[in-house]
Amino acid sequence: MPPADAPAESDAAPEKPDSGPGGRGNTAASAGTEDTLDLKLTEELLAIISEDRSKAVRRRGPAADLLGDPATWPGATTEAGVFHLVPVVLERDLAVLSRWMNDPAVAAFWELAGPETVTADHLRPQLEGDGRSLPCLGVLDGTPMSYWEIYRADLDPLARHYPARLHDTGIHLLIGGVGNRGRGVGATLLRAVADLVLDNLPRCGRVVAEPDLRNTPSVSAFLSAGFRLSAEVDLPDKRAALMIRDRTYRDHL
Repeated sequence: MPPADAPAESDAAPEKPDSGPGGRGNTAASAGTEDTLDLKLTEELLAIISEDRSKAVRRRGPAADLLGDPATWPGATTEAGVFHLVPVVLERDLAVLSRWMNDPAVAAFWELAGPETVTADHLRPQLEGDGRSLPCLGVLDGTPMSYWEIYRADLDPLARHYPARLHDTGIHLLIGGVGNRGRGVGATLLRAVADLVLDNLPRCGRVVAEPDLRNTPSVSAFLSAGFRLSAEVDLPDKRAALMIRDRTYRDHL
């Protein structure tokens, strides 16, 4: 089961990240501005995005069969800026992702603090697996500022805990950077990514997530992003709020 459901922050105050199945949580985590300096190369990142798109057809494999290829998805224009999902490249992205995972607020729930090998061991099964989970950087106006996992919830152990439907797609989120917290960015990006999933995966009827029920700001952010609270579910390491964004009602919420 991927580590966490997508956490986010509300406009109220920087929240603690929530935990996720398997003892690792999703979070709108804090890792100061310096955490993105080594990747804050807008022109280079835009070139990487362009290159990823140009290579997308050659890379298609099991992941593309299950979840498509986020590298080919268009950017989302949001109130916070232009947002892209960029598939993780271990050699390029490991340093910044490991730094985010070592933020105490993140480590408490994702449980990936430690040397870079800890984060690498978490990423590698996804990168080398059958495509049930895709790790991506979230790039806002050319700056990496979040980590996402897009996964097939109906093929995940999560499906044992709720009435899953074929092609249900889950999202996990970690926001790295204090400057992006507490001002609604989490809710904005949750809506944007959920809409990207629905736009680019036509067989997916629902986007799901499972934030810790105790994380009120995170649940609030999901509600602001057009998700509904479907149920409370007991997962192996937490009681979670099952959040669902339905294709049918996306234009009304």
